[in-house]
Amino acid sequence: MSNVIEFDGPTKLDIDPDKVLKNAIGKLEGVVIAGYDKDGEEYFCSSYADGGTALWLIKRLEMKLLLSDDPD
Repeated sequence: MSNVIEFDGPTKLDIDPDKVLKNAIGKLEGVVIAGYDKDGEEYFCSSYADGGTALWLIKRLEMKLLLSDDPD
């Protein structure tokens, strides 16, 4: 048995993408995933059939990130 408690707050360290995806299961209405695969190639997929809806979500979240209080 382990006494390790996982930290779930903000961090400057990268987080394993599989852990991020696992933690999102059951919490989302729709999703857009963008990243790099294990070969360094760009990866993109979306649960939205309409590209405009996916782009709208990306742009709204981009604005939220840019306006965040995080100094980095």
